[in-house]
Amino acid sequence: MSAADRVELPITGMTCASCANRIERKLNKLEGVSASVNYATEKATVDFDAAAVEPAQLIAAVEAAGYQAAFPSAQPVEAQGPVDATAALRQRLIISTLLAVPVLLLSMISVQFDYWQWLALQLATPVVLWGAWPFHGAAWANLKHGTATMDTLISVGTLAAWLRSLYALFLGDAGMTGMTMGSDLIPDAGAGADEIYLEVAAAVTVFILAGRYFEARAKRRAGAALTALLELGAKDVAVLGEGGTGRRIPVDQLTVGDRFVVRPGEKVATDGTVEEGSSAVDRSQLTGESVPVEKQPGDSVAGATVNAGGRLVVRATQVGSDTALAQIAVRHAPSSSWRTRSSPRRPPLWRPGRRSASGPCC
Repeated sequence: MSAADRVELPITGMTCASCANRIERKLNKLEGVSASVNYATEKATVDFDAAAVEPAQLIAAVEAAGYQAAFPSAQPVEAQGPVDATAALRQRLIISTLLAVPVLLLSMISVQFDYWQWLALQLATPVVLWGAWPFHGAAWANLKHGTATMDTLISVGTLAAWLRSLYALFLGDAGMTGMTMGSDLIPDAGAGADEIYLEVAAAVTVFILAGRYFEARAKRRAGAALTALLELGAKDVAVLGEGGTGRRIPVDQLTVGDRFVVRPGEKVATDGTVEEGSSAVDRSQLTGESVPVEKQPGDSVAGATVNAGGRLVVRATQVGSDTALAQIAVRHAPSSSWRTRSSPRRPPLWRPGRRSASGPCC
């Protein structure tokens, strides 16, 4: 392991951007660590000094903040179909809505029959306990670490309304035959002592679940868009040695000043300046321009663009997180921080499938 390493840690348990901020602060408190947490992709990118920090300490820091992390598996992942990460949340939202709507109608509209309040209790209880369980679990985890988030507020509010209703039903007069509740804008003094608030607990749970579902769906789409954007880049590059011989290496091993070859139809590996050859470069994937642009020696080219004509020899001027493609991804990623690193990108740690192939390449 080198003196300076980079690792991407998948993070689970984040429910809002403040969670990403909390994890980032915990990681950055470690000596020799520079971390950035992306809430959209649910990953922490960590640069750390291996001589000062053990990899296990990174996991411990995330867990100390109340979340879970693990090193990426070195085993190749078998091809699987698309997994809908929002399916469980959507199911929870649908069932909770079907149960909460009758409670809301019974409590707010004058269709209250004898013992309607007990029916409302049976319908609202699964919503408050099962439907809102993600909020209760997150609130409990935060409590154990001495912190509070929006989940804490939701959990306390819904449970307070539900428990207050239980008190009124079992110990007050709300459970009596013929009990009714009106929808007065200005309630009478003391009238709330024997009233129930089950519709409040159920409705708040459903509204928050709906917000979480739409947020998760938008985050999933944003993450897919960012992944597709980063996939535009080349995976390997033909680097020219001092004697003019070439060898193919992963793009992550490319450094500033390296000379590499871009053959017709290939993608430009990274941002650089043309030194030899002339060709038309298709920049549509990066900029949306439909017409290829002619490039001559001395012109700059951007990574992820496509060489549409002749052979080019390019000298790398920006690599890793400093390239135009990486900067676009950083600007559009809802990370907890938007800073970038000016140092050349090092080969990531524990990332499978990186092999260099030697041999004729140009």
